[in-house]
Amino acid sequence: MRLGILGTGKIVADFLTMVGDLPDIDLAGLLSTPRSLTKAQGLQTKYGIKKVYTDYDLLLADQNIDTIYVALPNSLHYSYTKQALEQGKNVICEKPLTLNAHQLTELKQLALSQDLVLVEAITNQYLPNYQAIKQDLPALGDLKVVECNYSQYSSRYDQFKAGTVLPAFDPKLGGGALMDLNIYNIHFVVGLLGAPTAVHYLANVERQIDTSGVLIMDYPNTKVVCIGAKDCEAPVKSTLQGTAGSMVVNGPTNTIPSFDEQCRDGMAEMVNHNRHPHRMFSEFAIFNRVITEHDMAFVKTQLRHSEQVMAVVDQALASAQLKLG
Repeated sequence: MRLGILGTGKIVADFLTMVGDLPDIDLAGLLSTPRSLTKAQGLQTKYGIKKVYTDYDLLLADQNIDTIYVALPNSLHYSYTKQALEQGKNVICEKPLTLNAHQLTELKQLALSQDLVLVEAITNQYLPNYQAIKQDLPALGDLKVVECNYSQYSSRYDQFKAGTVLPAFDPKLGGGALMDLNIYNIHFVVGLLGAPTAVHYLANVERQIDTSGVLIMDYPNTKVVCIGAKDCEAPVKSTLQGTAGSMVVNGPTNTIPSFDEQCRDGMAEMVNHNRHPHRMFSEFAIFNRVITEHDMAFVKTQLRHSEQVMAVVDQALASAQLKLG
């Protein structure tokens, strides 16, 4: 994979600390705003990135780049991904891939019509611990109740209350608790159970953005509650309760650092199969394989999953009368 990275924010800085452990990924280019050029050049020197650009068209014209990693604010995901696909580049896009299902359908059709890889960078789907949860789920018997809580008080919330609206709380930029934190919970649940039959979102709304909320997903035999909060916090964990046992995820659904599995007979076990300490390692190792092998069957499967998640997001936003973008 010859990668062109878009952005110089926290997610890119975090990604660059890990990517050296994947030597087959060639850091071919980095896109920066003119304002952040000095920062970009510092990252270039530190991590051996071949070129820095401030013009997206020039980066896309670079024939040494075959894949674009979109790590920009949520509201830019659709347009920058579309431009990359139109120029024949594979795309890895940070979560959420788009702000609504219509945008995602358009990008999916464009990618598949050009036989290009398009995948959403959503860490939990690729973690070994998540795969272990999927594998062990039948041991819980009939799954009855799932509760996911990813609540993290945001330092930006204090600024928001004081009148400064940063991207994390800006509805025009696709901010809010649903898209930032609860989206991981949605991916976690939909990856296990598929599309729900009904969705309701009870949100705490301030200035047209959800600062926290409770998402309810209804399945024929399972009831799901997903909590995401940026204005308050509590112990971060998830529980899955079945007729024959339970699981407790020890930590957020974007890292799944470990989980406890307990049977009704009292036997308990702590499980941790994650091979690398960085949450992004597993997904990018798989993305590199998919792009190298041009595994379009994998791409179609993951896009179907992303579509199911975005359908939940659409229903949740409509339920809470929220509009993003």
